[in-house]
Order: sequence, then structure tokens, then C-alpha cells
Amino acid sequence: MAGPIRTVERLAWRAGRFTPGERAIAEETAVAFTYNGTSYAVMMATPQDLEDFAVGFTVTEGIVTAPDEIEHLEVLELEAGIELQMRLTEARAGALAARRRHLAGPTGCGLCGIESLTEAMRPLSPLADHVAVSPRDIMRAIGALSDLQVINQQTRAVHGAAFYRPVEDSLVMREDVGRHNALDKLCGALLRDNISRQSGFALVTSRLSIEMIQKAVVVGIPILVAVSAPTALAVKAAEAAGMTLVAVARADGFEVFTHPQRIKEERSLHVVAG
Repeated sequence: MAGPIRTVERLAWRAGRFTPGERAIAEETAVAFTYNGTSYAVMMATPQDLEDFAVGFTVTEGIVTAPDEIEHLEVLELEAGIELQMRLTEARAGALAARRRHLAGPTGCGLCGIESLTEAMRPLSPLADHVAVSPRDIMRAIGALSDLQVINQQTRAVHGAAFYRPVEDSLVMREDVGRHNALDKLCGALLRDNISRQSGFALVTSRLSIEMIQKAVVVGIPILVAVSAPTALAVKAAEAAGMTLVAVARADGFEVFTHPQRIKEERSLHVVAG
């Protein structure tokens, strides 16, 4: 299977002349999701961490509610791309057949193929409020982001999604050419490794639109930090779901848009009994 980076020859025009050389660029591959033998979606994605992608996408899209409802997962490399073949439990397969929809997702696609406004604006379950972090925790995580974006360091062409746990001072990172894909991969990694979403917070290197909020809420992430700014609808959704939304997070600070009670100046992460 191809790696996430390819080196190609190129001509660079600088200082009034052409110079031959090479450039590392990000791979982009068609990734098909099939459930019980039926195609559901095709997304353009980075061919890495595909098991995480399969689980994360399947949960955040509401196809299953938990990873154990996926009975079997296999990654197949085909001539046209990669197929993520999954077999669902009988109950979930029946539910999927009842709400069938197909989508072909370009790199930036988040709500592609949604058939109704009701589905696009689905209500979100309230998040638990048993976690708090400090501004220092957030700044430490922001500072660690770029060093862990291995693919982006070489290509400058992919998004990152990470989960930071202050107590362990550890950060789980996933990268992809698509910002939604990167977040799905991160969600899948958290679910597959059984990492408590109450043990830290998620960070994304992209802007925050409503579908990013929806995906994070589905897997129970109570605090979401973004390098870029949120949309108005994302702020509204985060407020309604009880999510702490932090954005415009840079080296000089950040802005809190919703539910600031989880950010405590005097202490790092703790879990409140509840």
C-alpha cells in the first residue's frame, strides 16, 4: 500500500530562473466504505490509519453507536483505490438499510449526500461536564502540535486532529488531506484504544464548521480547540450540546466561545466526581 507521502520532480521558478529539484507531496486516495457488501461512501483521503478512519467515520456518521457493532473490518487495496470492508451486526445492518444514502466526498466534504435539512441539523446529545483544563494545558498542547504533524512537516498540505491528555502529557495525532477525515481518524483511534474523552481535549488545525462539532459530540469530546475560527452555526451547535469551544488558538493565546466553565486558570485537568 502506498505511503502517505510521495516525492516528485519539479521545476522551481525563483530569482528569475528555473531550478530542477524534488518536492514531497501528500498522497490522496479514493477510500470506499462498504457495509455488509454494499457500498456506502467514497472519500478522498490520505492512505494511513485506515482502521481508525473506518471506525471513526462509521461512528460519527451514526451508522453504529459503538465499535463493537462492527463485527469485522478489512482493508483491501484495489487498483482504483482502497476499500474498507465492514460487516455490521444484524440490527445495525437493518437500520442502515432503512436510512440508505450514498455520497461521493471530495477532500473538503463534510455534509455531502445529506438528504434533508433535518438530517443535516440533527440534535446533539448533551455532553458530560466532569472535566476541566487550564489555559496552560491548552497552550502546551498547541505548542506540541506542529512537531507531531509528521506528514504536514514534509508536505505542508494536510490537516491534523489531536487529543491531548494533560495528566499524562500525551498527545494522539492523526493527519489527513481532509479536515473531516483527520477528525474521524482521531475519533476512531480514541474509540479503538478506549481512551476516555473525559481525560483531555481535542485540537484541530482547521476551521470549525458545524459538522466538526457534530462528529466530536457524537464520540463524547467535551472540549474542542481549533487553530482557526468557528462558523456561527458551529458556535450555536456547541452551545446547545454543552461543548466548550476554543478557537483562534495560536502561540499568543486563544478565544473561548462557549461553556468556559471547563477552563480553570489555577489548575490542570481533573475529573469531577459525578
